[in-house]
Amino acid sequence: MDSKTFAEKICVALTDKKAEDVVLIDVRGKTEVADYYVVANGRSMTQTRALIDYVEFEMEKEGVAPVRREGVREGRWAVLDYGDVIVHIFNDETRLFYHLEKLWGDEKNLTKF
Repeated sequence: MDSKTFAEKICVALTDKKAEDVVLIDVRGKTEVADYYVVANGRSMTQTRALIDYVEFEMEKEGVAPVRREGVREGRWAVLDYGDVIVHIFNDETRLFYHLEKLWGDEKNLTKF
C-alpha cells in the first residue's frame, strides 16, 4: 500500500475513535524524514494514550508496526513512526504549543478529516 493510502487509513482510524482536529500533511519535498504527517489530538492524556493504542491495533491488522514510538506513556505528545508516515497525537495544550500545521502545512498540502 502506498504511503498516502496508509496515512489516510490512520486518519480514518483516528476519526472513528473520536480524535479531534485530524489532519494529514503532505510533507514530500519539504523534508526527507517522511512523506506524510498525521496530526490529531485527544481531549485528555488518557484519550491520547487510547488513540495511540487504537492506531497501533488497527495498523497491526494491516501487518504494519511502528518503527519507533515515543511519548506514549506520558500522554501529552505521542509519536508513532511508520517510516513514510509519522503520526503525532497531542493533548490540546501541547498541540497548541507545537502547532505543526503552521510549521509544515498550507492550504495546498493539508487535508482535514
